[in-house]
Amino acid sequence: MPATGISKPMFTDFRLLKHPYAWLALGFGSGLSPNAPGTVGSLAAVLLWWLLLADLSLPLQLAVIVAGFGLGILASEWLIARTGVKDPGYIVWDEFIGQWLALLLLPKSLTAAALAFAAFRLFDIVKRGPVGWADRRFSGGFGVMFDDVVAGLMALALVQAVWRFTGLA
Repeated sequence: MPATGISKPMFTDFRLLKHPYAWLALGFGSGLSPNAPGTVGSLAAVLLWWLLLADLSLPLQLAVIVAGFGLGILASEWLIARTGVKDPGYIVWDEFIGQWLALLLLPKSLTAAALAFAAFRLFDIVKRGPVGWADRRFSGGFGVMFDDVVAGLMALALVQAVWRFTGLA
C-alpha cells in the first residue's frame, strides 16, 4: 500500500483477457500478482530474456525492444480505455521493455541478470531525475511505457559501467 494509504486498483475485469492486448499489457499474467506486480513483471522479463533474447544478436534484441515498445503503447492505451485507470500497476509490459534495455550488451549469466534486475528496479521504483520527469510529463500508453524506457536506459548505463569497470563475470 502506498504511503498515502490509498491502494492501487487491482485488475478485476477478467473478460478483457479474451483480447491479446490485455495479455501483453499484463505481461502474460505477471501483472495480476497481488503483491509487487512491477517486480514480478520484471522477473518475468528477465526469464524471457534468458530463454529467448539473450542469445540473439544486438540488432535483433533492439528490434524486439522497439517493436515491443510500439505494441506496448497500443496495448496500454487499449487497457486504460477499458478500465478507466490512468496508469494501473497491473500494466507491466513497460517493465519488460525497461528490463530488456537494462540487460542489453550483457552476457547470459546469473550475476549479469541480477545486476540488471536490481538496477532497473531501483530506477523504476525511486523515479528520481529523468525517470520522474518522464513519469510526470507523459500520459496515456506512451507515458506508461516511456518512463520505464528511461529507467531501463539509466540502468543500462549503470550496469555497463559496473560490469566493465569491476570485471564481474
